[in-house]
This record gives sequence, structure tokens and C-alpha cells, in this order.
Amino acid sequence: MDRSTNPHWRWLPAEGSWRYHLLLAVAGMFVLGPLAGVTAAYMNFSLGFFVGGQVLAGLLGSAVTAGYGAAGRHGANYIQTAAASVASMSGLGVLLQAMAWMGLPQPPAWQMVLYLTCVGMFGVGVGMLYTPVLVDRMRLTFPSGLAVANILRALTDPGLLRRSVTQLGSGTAVGLVSGLATSRLPLLGAIELSASTFGAGLVIGARIGVPAVVGGLIGVALKPYFVNIGWLQPGDPPRKIMFLIALGTIMGAALIDLWLIFARALPRARREAAASAPIPAVDDWKRVNTARLVLWVLFWAIATVVCGHALLGQPVFYLAVAVALVFLFALVNGISVGISDSNPISSAFVVTVVILAALGLRDPGVGLMAGAVLLVATSVACDMQQDRSTGWRLGTPRALQFRYQVLGILMGATMAVVFARLFMAAYPVLLQDQTVMKADQQPAEWGSAMTYKLVGVLRGLTDEMTYQRTAVAIGVAAGAVIEVLRKWLRPRSFVLDAIVLPSPYALSFGGFVNLPTSLWLGAGGVAGSLLDARGARRRDVPQDMGSASLFGGGLIAGDALAAVGIGIASLLAALL
Repeated sequence: MDRSTNPHWRWLPAEGSWRYHLLLAVAGMFVLGPLAGVTAAYMNFSLGFFVGGQVLAGLLGSAVTAGYGAAGRHGANYIQTAAASVASMSGLGVLLQAMAWMGLPQPPAWQMVLYLTCVGMFGVGVGMLYTPVLVDRMRLTFPSGLAVANILRALTDPGLLRRSVTQLGSGTAVGLVSGLATSRLPLLGAIELSASTFGAGLVIGARIGVPAVVGGLIGVALKPYFVNIGWLQPGDPPRKIMFLIALGTIMGAALIDLWLIFARALPRARREAAASAPIPAVDDWKRVNTARLVLWVLFWAIATVVCGHALLGQPVFYLAVAVALVFLFALVNGISVGISDSNPISSAFVVTVVILAALGLRDPGVGLMAGAVLLVATSVACDMQQDRSTGWRLGTPRALQFRYQVLGILMGATMAVVFARLFMAAYPVLLQDQTVMKADQQPAEWGSAMTYKLVGVLRGLTDEMTYQRTAVAIGVAAGAVIEVLRKWLRPRSFVLDAIVLPSPYALSFGGFVNLPTSLWLGAGGVAGSLLDARGARRRDVPQDMGSASLFGGGLIAGDALAAVGIGIASLLAALL
């Protein structure tokens, strides 16, 4: 009996039918997408980064398609593609928070949704345009794409699927209870307990969590010196200057990594191109209409510029420059994601602002909306390439996966505005500009590190103080030196790798947030590594499906649901 057309569960529609795709689209867009989206939005508002929704959506999507047996991996991949796109777009709703911090008028919701949709669709097209190069020819690893592919294969085991869903559900329940309790019990608020931050630490582990603590402690230790030289006022939080150094640290490390990537990847690509072997025929599942794809990219590039100018009043010139830069950063960042799983979109945003400033830009508001093109399109393009790497390993039809990503962008653009407006209405503290607040005024639960970075950089367009450039330059030098030493010494011991010579990317996070946030992240990282070390995990189970990772993902989702529930209840109480 063919399982692809006769599923185990008789109520399931036949694979490939319109009812089959309707089921997957509804599950990805309206169920798992909003769940992953609210989690991503909450994490970006509270922390300033979010854990990708691929693992969560892939796991729960496999629960939907389990009745198809091994063939269900393609359906689960479609679901996770749509849901992860919703999550990625939802997390970038912090652009509205940045507008609030900068005192910019909020455009009507439909205009912002349309603008984000145009940019997202453009990013999808650019990402697909580079897929044959990065995925098929260069065959980059794309670690997260590999992990999701392994997860979707492994979850054809019903027993493993049940255990994984149970662990994720347990974490969600604990996160929900913790989030509700923190808002009611002063003691938990006093220690700034954050289930989502601790959960993020469980997911990323000690080798990333501990360097974040080190970065936070460095900022605290250097504060008296910064006050003495006039870079900080006595009541300022350390991150008011440390975020610039941290941004520079990322840029310095990224320069070294990208130089090595191109030094290794390009010669290999030339060797393969010069080989006399005939070009193999394209498999059916890889086929994409290139002419239509190019027209898609051109249409949405023009639509982005037209929408940004006609609806949001942004200058055509700066929007066009931003659109052109997407083609560069989608390739550069795509290679970075493919090799290291790191997408330095903050660096891309900063470089874009610097380029626009060199071209005459002085309006921070224009810089934000033009920079948003890079932020959204590059993030979406790299997600597209990562999802295509998953599909490449599973043999999932590429054209269909493209369509599911488009559906996710449509829903995600709407959810980005909905979740941003919901969180900012329910928690007015999110509207307060933390870049000008003193240390004792900083909100405990809402670090908003990404917004802090965006606004802090844009304020430099009109700031005459030169020490900000000096701080970035110090960070660039420090990041480059640390990364060169790490490449040379290849530290293996935990002390050297996480404390003495930590990854610049992980170290920089401590400069973007307040120290308590770093401490909870580090505590979660240590706990997660200890659980993984002591737990007897099956060797055939991907690392992303370890108990610590799944429970941590549940904590994040539960805490996010608690925040949304409390916010909605507060809004209803105010209205009534």
C-alpha cells in the first residue's frame, strides 16, 4: 500500500491533493506560525534576539503529518517553512518600537503591513536567486538547516515524536506558570526572573551563555573608567557605551570570518567550474522557472521603493540604495549562515547606515526605514537559503517550498504589526527610549537589545560626539584580534573557549543588555550543558532535540504566552 496516497490516519487527505496543501497551509500559517511568531516577538522585545522557529515548527508539524509515515517529512517541511517565516517576520516588529523610541509618527497599520510585505517578498526572491549557488554548487552546511532535516527524519519514529512533544509541552507549562507568577509575586520580580531568558540559555548552552555573562561583567568593571573619561554619566547603564563596542566586536569578527570564507570558498568554486565533468541534469524537485524568479525579484524591488516612497514618504534614492545593498548582503550573510549559522544582520544594518550617511543621509527616520529593507530582506533571504538546504537534504520540491514561504511572509508581515502594537499597548514601558534612560530606570524584563542597537546607531547620524566612532573602532579591533587568536589557537577547554578567549559574537551580547539578563542567560546555558552532559541521549537523535533544548524552547513559548495573556487581560480591563 502506498503511504503517500493512503495515510495511516484515514481522516488525513491524500498527499498532493488540494485538501492536503490546505491542511498544511492552515497548520503553518494560522496555528504554528502565530505560536512561533508571538514567541519571536516576545523574545525580541524582552531580549533582543530570538531562537529560530524551525525546530519548534518542524517538531509540531511532524505531529500533524505523522500519519503519512516517512513521506510526511515533506509535509512537515512545508509547515515549518511557512511557520518559521511567520516567526522571522514577527520578530522584526521591533522596527515599530524603534520608531516609538525616536519619536516618529506611527503609520497606519495597513501601510506598515504592505511595506513589510513588499520587502519580505523581495527577500524571498533574492534568497531563492542565490540558492543554486550557495546550496547546490557551494554545498554549504547550513547547520540549522541540517538540524531541521535530521529532526524531520527522526520524527518519523512515533515514540520519539511523543517524547519530544511531551518535553516541549512540559517546558511550555512551566514557562506559562513562571510568567504568570512573576507578574504576581514581588520576590520573583525582585530577582528579575525570566523563564524565557533562562530557556534561551538552555537552548544555546554554556559556551555561548557564559561569554554573555563575561561581556556584561566587563561593562560593569569598565563603567568607572568610562565615567572618568566622559563617555558615560554616573547614572548611565554600562550598555549605553558598551553596545557600540559590542557592535564593533561583531563587525571585527565578521570581517575575519568572511575573509576566510571567501578565501576558501571561491577557489573551490572556481576549481569546480573549471572541471571537465559535464553538468548533471537538474532533478525535478529542484526545478524553478528562472525567468519568472527574476521578474519576481524585479517586481518586488520596485514595489518596495514605490511603497516606501508613496505611503511612508521616504526618499527614493536611499530606498534604491538599500535595495541594491540587499543583493550584496544576502550573498555575504548567506555564506556566513551556511558555514557558521551566524547571520550578522546588525553589522549589515550598521554598514548600510554608514554608507547612507556617506551619501548625505542625516535624517534618522529615513535611515531606519531604509535600513529596515536590509534588516528584513537579508533575514528573509538567509532563512530562504537555510530552508532550501533542508529541502535539498530531504528532496522536497523547491517550487512548492517557495510558495509556502510566500504564505508565511504574508501572514508574518501582518503578525509583525499586530504583535508589536499588542505588546506596546499592553506594556507601555516598551515605548520608553532606553538609550536615554539612567541605569536605575532601565526596565528589568524588557531589554530590547535589537531596538537599542538600531536606535543607538541611528542617533549617531546627528550626534556630533566623536567618541562613539572611537568606541566602534575599539570594538572592531578587539573583535578582529579575538577571532584571529581563536582561529590560530583553536581553544578546546571550556575556560579558554568561554571565559579567557570567548567568541566575539557571544561576548557582544553582554554589551547589548543589562547584567541581570546576561546572568539568567548564562545560568540557563550552564544548566543546559550540564543536562546534556549527564543525560543519556540516544546517539541517533539530533542535538537540537536534546531534553535541554526542547524544554528550553517550551519555557520561551510558555513565558511568551503568559506575557500575551497578561497583556490582553490588562487591555480588556482598561476598556471595561
